Formats: sequence, C-alpha cells, structure tokens
Amino acid sequence: MTVSIITGAARGIGLATARLMAAAGHEVVQVDWDSEELARSALPGVLAIDSDISDPAQVDDMIAQVLAQHGRIDNLVNNAGVAEFGPVEDCSFEMWRRVMATNLDGTFLCTQAAAPALKASQGAVVNIASISGLRASTLRVAYGTSKAAVIQLTKQHAAELGEHGIRVNCVCPGPVRTKLAMAVHSQEIIDAYHDAIPLNRYGSEEEIAQAIAFLCSDKASYITGQVLAADGGFESTGVGLPALRAT
Repeated sequence: MTVSIITGAARGIGLATARLMAAAGHEVVQVDWDSEELARSALPGVLAIDSDISDPAQVDDMIAQVLAQHGRIDNLVNNAGVAEFGPVEDCSFEMWRRVMATNLDGTFLCTQAAAPALKASQGAVVNIASISGLRASTLRVAYGTSKAAVIQLTKQHAAELGEHGIRVNCVCPGPVRTKLAMAVHSQEIIDAYHDAIPLNRYGSEEEIAQAIAFLCSDKASYITGQVLAADGGFESTGVGLPALRAT
C-alpha cells in the first residue's frame, strides 16, 4: 500500500495529481481548505480532509487522521497555495502574510508534521513552487518571493532528510491552462505567453501531475534536492525570444 497526501487537491493541479495517483493504485488523501469544493471533487474511496495548512494545529490533526486510517505516509505533495497579485506599493503586510502563510508556512508545517512517518517509509516529498520562484515578474512580489522560498526550503529539507531516506524535490509549473487562468487571461496575455514559451502553448494540469507522480515514484529513487521546471521551456529562454523569432 502506498499512501499519498496531496494538499490543495480540490481543484487544478492537485486534483489532477490525485486522479493520476489514485488510478495508479495509491491510497490518496485529498486535503483542501475549501470544504464545499472538496466535497464536490473528492474521488471515490479516498480520505478527504478539510484542513487549513497554515494552522499548525490543523496540520497536526490532518496527519493524525491519515495515520489513524492508513497507518503510514509514503508521499507528501505540498501543492496548496494562494496567489495574490498587485504592484509592490499596493502589497499590504496582511496580503504578504496571507500568501506566505499558505505557500511557505504551510509547506514547512506539513513536511515537519509528516517527517516521522516519512522516515519510517523512506518516502518522498514534492513541493509545488512556480516559474515565478525562478524568475521575477511584475505584480508578484509576495507570490514570487514565497515560491522562491519554497525552492530553497526544498533544498534544505533534501539536505537534512536525505540521511533518513526521504527524497525532497520541487516542481515549478509555468503557465498552466486551468479554468482560473483561462478566466482571467485575456487573448493578449495568452498570445504573449505563447510567444515567450518555446513549446508555444500553456501546459495542462495533467502534464504537471505526471511530473509530480514521477518524482514520487521509484523511478526517481536517486533524485533529491532538485528543481524541475515543467514550463515548456519558459524559464530557459530568458529575455528577447519573441524579438529573435521575428528576425
């Protein structure tokens, strides 16, 4: 039995990952703070837990529920995150803390709480950061900084937990064709992203899920402390690609 916890699993990349792992035979635990959406999206036979991962007490209770039902934890996918965008001067401390509390604090708290069980199983952690943690962008001072911190946290955990057989890696999605992105991205924004991405398209939730599942699997048994940009080549191209294509 392989028990895999996925936070932020009521929608988007988290839900796609839950579906993929469940289809592969994992005992999946879907965690999300949106209880209504979680109730709608919970997969048949899974343990669905309503939990705010920025709250240490709720995280401890979530881990206790998983161990009470399954007795072990093999994989932890720290996918839950919030995104609030705006100019630097409009980023209030309250907004800064909301973003950091889930994106960074939550990732730290879940890994810390699950560590004893992961030591027993010699399991894996996969943190979901973002292309915004690898390259700066306008309007993302809190979000981008939180994701850059998640990348560093991944390396810190990999360095310390590796001696216990725990692998810790990070996936940095680029633009992904989620319902939310398609609702807020204008055609001009979509065209600009396509111009800047070598593969000329957004990624899908399922493609990101495949990268996550690989890093959780035995196929990645000698991979730890790594940052995988699943972004169609967006991060690698730097600046000026659209202009170069026009020449």
